[in-house]
Amino acid sequence: QVQLVQSGGGLVQAGGSLNLSCAASDTFSPYNMAWFRQAPGKEREFLAAINWTFDYKYHANSVKGRFTISRDSAKNTIYLHMTSLKFDDTAIYLCAGTPEQGQMMNPNDYAYWGQGAQVTVSS
Repeated sequence: QVQLVQSGGGLVQAGGSLNLSCAASDTFSPYNMAWFRQAPGKEREFLAAINWTFDYKYHANSVKGRFTISRDSAKNTIYLHMTSLKFDDTAIYLCAGTPEQGQMMNPNDYAYWGQGAQVTVSS
């Protein structure tokens, strides 16, 4: 059974930084892994994704320059480094992974999800 286990998150002041991590089961061979977030009453929003084979990274325009996705292949882990956080970044942050080719930005193309982590930015 594939598991994605998240760590990180919490409360941070506006303008601050925060890191999230997502460790996948050793048996999982990802094609793409990604970060999404969901705020109350809003749809799940794509943030960033990484292709495991080519190390290609794609960031949503809404977070480009502030958020950075990275990975540690040896640990089967991805990270999200978030800077210049704003009140509107408050949400539950989720990592996702898929072993199959698909659209990086489409949450429906991801088979596995982390448990989620609350990020709260105080103004």
